[in-house]
Order: sequence, then C-alpha cells, then structure tokens
Amino acid sequence: MRRLGLLTLALVTAVSAFAQKGYEDGSRYGHGEDSINALRNISIYSEFVKTNNFKDAYEQGWKTVFHDAPLATLNLYTHGVKILRALYKEEKDEAQKAKYSEELMEVYEQRMKYMDQLNSFSKSKSSVEEIMMVYAHDYVTYNNKVSIDKAYELLRKAVDMNKGQTTYYVLDDLMKISSQRYLNNKSNEAYRDALLQDYIDCAGYIDEYIAAQEEGQTKEQSIKVKDNIDGYFVKSGAADCETLQNIYGPKVEENKDNVEYLNKVVLLMTKLDCRSSDAYFAAAEYAHGISPSFRTAKSLGSLYLNQRDDINKAMDFYSQAIELATDKNDIADTYYTMATLYMSKENYDKSRSCLQKALSNNPKKGDCYILMAKLYAINYKWSNENALNRCAYFAVLDKLEQAKSVDPSVADKANELIRDYKKQTENVADDLFMFGYKKGDKIEIKGWINETTTIR
Repeated sequence: MRRLGLLTLALVTAVSAFAQKGYEDGSRYGHGEDSINALRNISIYSEFVKTNNFKDAYEQGWKTVFHDAPLATLNLYTHGVKILRALYKEEKDEAQKAKYSEELMEVYEQRMKYMDQLNSFSKSKSSVEEIMMVYAHDYVTYNNKVSIDKAYELLRKAVDMNKGQTTYYVLDDLMKISSQRYLNNKSNEAYRDALLQDYIDCAGYIDEYIAAQEEGQTKEQSIKVKDNIDGYFVKSGAADCETLQNIYGPKVEENKDNVEYLNKVVLLMTKLDCRSSDAYFAAAEYAHGISPSFRTAKSLGSLYLNQRDDINKAMDFYSQAIELATDKNDIADTYYTMATLYMSKENYDKSRSCLQKALSNNPKKGDCYILMAKLYAINYKWSNENALNRCAYFAVLDKLEQAKSVDPSVADKANELIRDYKKQTENVADDLFMFGYKKGDKIEIKGWINETTTIR
C-alpha cells in the first residue's frame, strides 16, 4: 500500500508539472502539446493580421496565445493593440465595444507586467514609461465608458513618469480630462488645485517636447496642442487673475520658504498675465529672497517698474541684479536701464554715471552713446553766448558717430538723430569768428558736458 501511495503521488506531481503554463516556469511557449499549439496559433493569427483580417486573427489564435503564453513574443502585444483597436472601431454593439476596450487595456497591463521578460529576448526594448503613455491615451480614445477619475489617474501617472518627454497627445488628453473633471464639479477645491498644477506641468512639458522635435508633422501637431492646453485652461474658468489671487494669496504666505512652490506660482501667473497681482509680487520676492540671482532681481526690477510704476523699488532691484551678475553684458544692460530711468527723473548726473559704468563693461553698447548724446543735448547751455552754446551739439554729434562706429545695429537710430541735431550747428562757424574760432578748431565745452570737440 505504501508503494502504491508513493506511485500515485509521483503521478500527480508529474501531471501538475506538465499542466503548468509556460510563463509560470519562465518558458515562452509552454511544454509539449502546449508549446506546439502556441506556435501554431501564432502562425495562424499572424497571417490574418498581414491581410488586416482582424476578426479572424482575434478568434483564431491571438486570444488563446494572449492568455496561455503571454511571454511568447512581443508581437503578441503590438498585434493585440492593432487587432483590438480595429475591432473597437468597426463594432456597432455598445456592449461588445466595451468588451474590446477592456481587452485592449488588458494588453497594456499584461505587457507592463511582463516587461522585463519580454525585453530579455526582444531586440526592440520598451519601457513601462513608454507603454504607460499609450495605455492612458487609448483608455480615453478606445473606450465608450470612460471613467473621468480613472482616465485622470492614468494620464497623470503617464505624465509624471515621462515629464518633458511626454508625447504631445498625452499632454492634450490630460488637460482635456482635468478641465472636464473640474467643470463637472467646480465646488471641489482639490480638482481646481489639480487643474492649476496640470496646467503648469503640461505648459512646461509641451515646450520641452516641441524644442526636441525636428521640423515636420509631429512638431506642427505639438504646437497646436500647446494652444489647446492654454484653451482648456482658460475655458475652464479657473484662469482669471482674481480667482488666482484668492487661491494663491494665502498659500504664498504659507509656502514663503518653499521655493519650488513659489516658482510654480510665478510661472502660472506669468503665463496668464496676472503679474500685477499681489500674490505674484509676493511669490516672486520670496523666491528671490531664498535663491537670489541676476535673473530674479532684474525681473523684479522690471516688475515694479512696469506693473507698479515704482521707480525707486525698481532701482533697488536693478542694483541687486548688478551685484549678482557675472556676465559683463548683463551688467552693462542693467546700468543702461538705470540710466534711462534716472534720465526720466531728470537726474542727469546719475544717468551719466550709469552710462559710464555700462560702457566700462561693454564699450560696444551703442545705445549708451546715443543716450549720452541726448543728455548732452539737454544740457547744451554752458555759456552766456548762444554761438558757444550751439557748439555743444558738435559733442552730441561726436557721441552719435561713436555709437555707429562701435555698434552698427544702432546706425539707423543714430543717423536719424544726427540729421536732427545737425540743424543746430548750421552756420554756427560764421558766428564764432568774434571768439577767435574757425572750422577745424578744437573747442572745450565746459559746464555739465566738460568735453573737447571739433568745430565743423
């Protein structure tokens, strides 16, 4: 009896081992008759796929191999997607369409489950990140019973995985679904917050994606999606500046030490042209305080100047920008900006000082010479004699000629001013004989200008 029991146990064990599916012990096709059937079914459905006979491919081989030999071949999944998409499009019965949609999702889920094994014997490697994008897109595209919440979950996961490499149509899907989700329940603050974050991310990622594309259809479609992303957000009603101020005003204060959060607020409100909002100013200043740089200081200077008309505050930030700058051209540009502001306040001494500092950092900045010429023209009176005062315009013309010689890009602007200021020097040489001057002589222009020029 003992020997009979042992024999029975051995037979049961052998049968159980033989009955294992291939993927359960790591084999691709199974064993014995199972492997023969798997290979035969692959051959059969592959021929049907070649002729676009997707119905027979589905019924005569593909479905069996998908369930019984999931490691058989990578084409099992690429063909499966092609088959089920086609059947879904052709099907009229809603219940059957839903069934095909469910199976299509199973194809992606199973492929990701066995990704490592499939990659081990495939020349063309794939990643969960790549498959997740197509999975999420197909969930909303080939589905007559889309769950908004599930669609959002899948799309958000795909975007989080791929970030700036996210395919353009997935970014489009996420913004569309996120805005729908919010519009369906506007009282849900969590959905509003999520929509704002989705916009920040999608708007940033689509720019990265476009920049990585060569000219062609994909780039063209991506640019259209960029417009769609803005459109979804604006149409959602969550985009007005008053709403953003109400949302972010308190939150900026709560997160004033969180530079990542502050930068996201600045980016969002910049994109929506809400730069006059108190929340924007606060976020920008807090972010600058945590991580000061030339760029943040210069931006804050421009912000106070253009949005608040606060020249004194702007000057403070421009001065900070100069201290933080490492590039001489940046320093020169900032000093030039300050010079224009001082000139507007009629503080000509400080304006000239800024121009001199700008030119010491970039001697070829033609605009500095042009502005200096204008300052000279304003301060041309240095004598009680009109003829001598008019000689100051020779110094003005000197600066304009210098502007052209160092910076050809300002030539047109300089030439226009030369034509105007030359009128002030007409016949002036005839009036100078009583002072002992003639054409070609040097003359020292005293007073504010304090330079030597040539009479002509």
